[in-house]
Amino acid sequence: MKRLLFVFALLITVSCGKNSDDTPEAENSDLYFPPIPSTTWETTTPAEQGWDEAALDELYTYLEDENTRAFIILQNGKIAVEKYWGSTITNSGDFDASSIWYWASAGKTLTAFLCGIAQQKGLLDIDDKTSDYLGEGWTSASQEKEDLITIRHQLTMTTGLDYEVDNLDCTDPACLLYKADAGTQWFYHNAAYTLIEQVVSAAAGISYNAFTDNEVEAATGMNGIWLQTGDNNVYYSTARDAARFGLLLLNKGTWDQTTLLSDQGYFSEMTNTSQDLNLSYGYLTWLNGKSSVILPGLTIPISTSIAPAAPADLFAALGKNGQFIDVVPSQNLVVIRMGEAPNDALVPVQLHFGMWEKIAAAISFD
Repeated sequence: MKRLLFVFALLITVSCGKNSDDTPEAENSDLYFPPIPSTTWETTTPAEQGWDEAALDELYTYLEDENTRAFIILQNGKIAVEKYWGSTITNSGDFDASSIWYWASAGKTLTAFLCGIAQQKGLLDIDDKTSDYLGEGWTSASQEKEDLITIRHQLTMTTGLDYEVDNLDCTDPACLLYKADAGTQWFYHNAAYTLIEQVVSAAAGISYNAFTDNEVEAATGMNGIWLQTGDNNVYYSTARDAARFGLLLLNKGTWDQTTLLSDQGYFSEMTNTSQDLNLSYGYLTWLNGKSSVILPGLTIPISTSIAPAAPADLFAALGKNGQFIDVVPSQNLVVIRMGEAPNDALVPVQLHFGMWEKIAAAISFD
């Protein structure tokens, strides 16, 4: 990861200038894992998979028209599709397999995974009070109400902190006001999530980047970095790094023969409905196949799923401007999309809908 530091220092300079309740078991005995360290990654072809290549061409056109930079489909761990368009994040050349992009809120799922590892190692318990790690007074709530908030509430977006404040990214106590008792309200509160990173760092006694490197990147060959941007800590990597994380999730926390997250109870909770307020949310992870979803910015559920055309067991890391890491255990599929905001005011959830409609037209789901 250290070889990326110069690249990301440059990025900082530039930016300153500018239907199912349970995830089914996957048939993963034949999963391929790319070697470490290496840029080698075995491929398959859409033709070998029996996919409709004319429909795939329509998908590629759609993605390019909607400002996509990178798109990858893994089938059984092998690269079946890998496409790049447009320019790098610094507009310094063509976007390719070595180009870095931001995960935005797709990084939340990585944080959930890291939190599970921290619990597995005995560094924390997700039912601990958040104040055990951040100290009393990390919010402006009364101590009685603050003490109701646990790490689990942060993972499930149910802290009860006020969502009508001016800045939902602000992590200062003055911005973190009481709205409802923890566990009684679901709202996509970014600041409450961001503070999980401080919880993990405090529990581990090392930086969040170091913990990520030690516990996930070293074993998987991922080579990203967390960068502080205002109040947010954002993960940056290549699309292939995102695909490695998706493959790790597809295999339930095991990379090839190396198990990173052995606590399958935690993994199941992370990738299934975690509370009864938003059925489509696990631990910082979006779930398909549910009867309703509360989307970011909303307080009530709407009657849809996150990808109606996709298999019901899909779960996803989703981020601003359409950063997608989609995992479909029943099909041994991982789908990555990175890019700018879609055209024509198309919000990312609509892009997700449209992308999966076109994928479903190309791939026959059993």
